[in-house]
Amino acid sequence: MNRRPDLTQPESSENTQVLARVDLPIAEATGLPNQHYVSHRSFEMDRDHVIAPHWACIGFIDQLPEPNYVHPINFMGLPILLTRSSEDEYRVFHNVCSHRGMQLVDVPGSNNGAVKCPYHSWTYGLDGKLKATPNIGGYGIHTHCDFDNRENGLREIRSTVWLGALFVNLSDDAAEFETYADSILGSWSRLLKPESLENFQLSENESVVTLTVKSNWKLAVENYLESYHLPSVHPELNKVSPLDQHYYLEMCSNSSGQGSLNYSRIDINGKQLPTIAEWAQDKINLAEYPVLYPNTFLGVHADQLFIQYLQPIDQHTTVEHVRIFYVGEGATKEEFKPHRQQIRDSWKSVFEEDIFAVERMQAGRASPAFTGGAFSPVMDAPTHHFHKWVAQKLAKAVE
Repeated sequence: MNRRPDLTQPESSENTQVLARVDLPIAEATGLPNQHYVSHRSFEMDRDHVIAPHWACIGFIDQLPEPNYVHPINFMGLPILLTRSSEDEYRVFHNVCSHRGMQLVDVPGSNNGAVKCPYHSWTYGLDGKLKATPNIGGYGIHTHCDFDNRENGLREIRSTVWLGALFVNLSDDAAEFETYADSILGSWSRLLKPESLENFQLSENESVVTLTVKSNWKLAVENYLESYHLPSVHPELNKVSPLDQHYYLEMCSNSSGQGSLNYSRIDINGKQLPTIAEWAQDKINLAEYPVLYPNTFLGVHADQLFIQYLQPIDQHTTVEHVRIFYVGEGATKEEFKPHRQQIRDSWKSVFEEDIFAVERMQAGRASPAFTGGAFSPVMDAPTHHFHKWVAQKLAKAVE
C-alpha cells in the first residue's frame, strides 16, 4: 500500500505538493485528501488559516433577544461571547477572564449589564471594560497601584451585523465586510437592489432550523454548492426544481454556488407571500444559493431569504443554524403563518435529506482507498472552486 502523506505537519513539502494537485484544472485535479477531514491538527489549521482571516458567521442577533443579554458559543474550540448592551450595541468577545483564563459565561441569559467571573469576581461591562477587581490589593482593597484596569479588559473580536447575522473576523485584518460581501451583492444586483435586502424580516416562530451533522464542516459546504446530487438525494425537490433547471453562479474570489430557474412561490387559499417590490417579473421564478466562504450559505428568492451558517464543533461534528426572512412586516403576520410554516418545513426536510450524504462521506474518509477523489468537469465546478480556495489558504500556511 502506498504511504499517505502526513498532512497534519504544516512544514511538510509533501503536503504542499498534494495541495498543488487540488489547484490543477478541474479535469486533472484531485480533491483535498482524507486528513483534511479527520485530523484535529487539520481542523485547527482550518480555523487559523482558512476561517480566521475572513468573515465567518457565528450567530444571529435573535440569540440576544433583549438589551443586557449574553450568549456563549463554542466556535471551532474557541469560547466566544455574543453580547447586547443596554444601548443595543452588539459586540463579540473572547469568553475568557483576563485574570486566570476562566470561561466567563456558560449559559445564555440576561444580566445587569455586567459579566462577573465566577472564580474571583472580576467584573466586566458589556463594552468589555474591566469594572471591578475585588480584593486585588488584599482583603477589602479593590485596586492596586501596579495594576491598570484599562489594560485588562475583555479581548474584543472584530464583528459586524448583516441581515440579522453576526459575522466575525478572528484575525482582525480582513477587508471591510461590505467589500468582502461584494461578490454576493454584485451577483444579486440584477435581481434586487442591495438596500432592498433590508426589507426582509425575521419571523420569530417559523424561522429557526438547527441540525447537528456528524461530518467535517467542509463536506457540508461542498454539498450545498452543487446540484448534481439533486435527483438522488432530493427526489421530491427534483420534481418541482429539476436538475436541468439549475445553473452554477459566476465564481468569485470568496464565493460560488448555484441557482434555480424554477422556484415556485407557495399559494395557499389564493394567497402568496409579499415579494420584493422591484424584483423583475420575468425573474420571479429565479432563486440563487451562493456560499459566502468560509461558512455562510444564502438563499434569495423574491418572497424569502434564508441564511444558514455552519458552527464547526470538531473535525467530525458540525451544527447548522438556519434563519428564514420574509418581505416586510406584513409577511410575518398571522394570515401568512401557513405559508411560513410550509416554507420552514420544506427547507428543514431538504437540509435533513442532505445529512446522510455528508455523514457517509465523512465515514468514507476513513478509507485509505480514497485519496481526494475526482471532479466532474461539468457538474462539480463550484465544489472544485471551494477546494482550491481552501488549498490556497493552507498552502500559504505551510510555505
